[in-house]
Order: sequence, then C-alpha cells, then structure tokens
Amino acid sequence: MRTAGTMRDFLFSTLCVIIGIIVISPVIYCVSASFMSPGDLSAFPPRWFPSNVFLDNYKTVFTSTPLVRFIWNSFLIAIVGTAGRLITSSLAAYAFSFLEFKGKKFWFLFILGTMMIPGDMLIITNYITVANMKLINTYSGVIIVMMASATYMFILRQHFLTISREYRDAAFIDGCGDFRFFTNMLVPMSRSILASIFIASFIALWNTYLWPLLVTNSEHMRTVQVGITMLQFSESVIYGPIMAGVTIILVPSILIFFIFQKQLVRGITLGGLKG
Repeated sequence: MRTAGTMRDFLFSTLCVIIGIIVISPVIYCVSASFMSPGDLSAFPPRWFPSNVFLDNYKTVFTSTPLVRFIWNSFLIAIVGTAGRLITSSLAAYAFSFLEFKGKKFWFLFILGTMMIPGDMLIITNYITVANMKLINTYSGVIIVMMASATYMFILRQHFLTISREYRDAAFIDGCGDFRFFTNMLVPMSRSILASIFIASFIALWNTYLWPLLVTNSEHMRTVQVGITMLQFSESVIYGPIMAGVTIILVPSILIFFIFQKQLVRGITLGGLKG
C-alpha cells in the first residue's frame, strides 16, 4: 500500500514537471533566441540554443528604440495604477464588509454587474471622456481608467468577510475609529491577499497594450508593449531584436513575482487552511 502511494506521488510529480516544462518552454526559447544570430534563427531544423552568444540583438534594441524611456513609462503606469486599485478596492471592500448604509446590497450588485461588461466595450467611451478632460498623451490619461477594479473589490470584500467583526468591536472599545482599524489592523492582517492582488494587477497593467496605444501619440509617452512594435521594420521582420526586447520586458514582472513570492505562497496556504 505504501509503495503504491509512493509510486502515485512520483507519477504525479513527474506529470507536474512535464506540464511545467511545456508551459515555460516558450519563455525559454524566447530568451535563447534573443542570443541567436540571424543564421541560427533561420536554421533548419530550428535550434533551441544558439551556436554562439550573439549580443547585437540587445544592442539593436537599445540603439533603435528609447527602451529605457518605455520601461519607465510602463513601470510608472503599472505602479501608480496598482496602488490606486489597492486603495480604492480595499476601501470599497471595507465599506461593503463592515459598514451599514442605505442601498448597500444594490450598489454591491451594481459593481458585480460591471464585471460582466467586456472592457473593450468601454474603450470608446473612456477615450471620449479622457479627451474631453484634455488628458490625451499624459500619464493621467493612461492611468485614470485603471484606478478602480470591480474584480479586486469583490475579492477583498470576500476576504474581509472571513475576518471576525469582534476585532473591529474590540478596536472600537479601545478608542479606534474606522480608519485607524482599517490601516492598523485590517491591512496588516490582509497582507497576503493584498500582495497577490498587487502581483496580478502589476503584471496586467505592465502588459496592457491597446489603451496606452490609443491615448498616447508621442514616442516619449509610449509603453514597452507599444514601443516594442517599433522593432518590426516594414522591409522584414527581424526576430532577434524582438526576442531581446521581449526578454528585457519580462524582467520586471519576474522581479515583482519573486519579491512578493513569500506573501503569495502564504496567502495560498492560509486560504487552503481556511477551506
């Protein structure tokens, strides 16, 4: 019986490793191709690894595009947008979890209803609104539509409901108000879920393409996802520099994941224990 269980665990672990390799193989090839010469990229059969390390692809990326500026733009938009989402979502979730006010259920259902509207349907309306506010080609114009998320409001509201109201009652007896209870007790108790939302939101905003493309019209305001298309020349597609640019773009997302990895794993573990 014990041998059968060990064999089952071994087969399951092997299957997970195989699936993991399949999932990550495009990323591995992208990094490998960024160091390939044009000859290696056009070789048949295709090569997984370069015959020699070819660094001109990275040189082309930095000389043909202002990539550092693009990275700064994307980083600023992702950080500010994510911070705005965390603030608005957590405050709204607190109100829907701990406070009582008229129309509470209606407004919560209304917010849930907005989750069913595809984001692409709102692009024209958002563009007209931003244009009327004279925010085209500005950081504010890009970020303003990213400052709130109904999905994260719902997630945080469900998490706050798992926290006993006795904490709030005890805090109020000690003289705490709503804001102090929220900042000094509720937020520290929710660090894991907030870290998970931070990672998800940062990666989503870092990779956003269509909205920054619409509301920016000058090169110095472009984000990395828009700017990387400048490496696609009209005469031909040069895959080496494109792969190098994509590899550079992957670095911030990977760093953010590793920085908050402990909090993310802790949140998943606590969620499993509660379940």
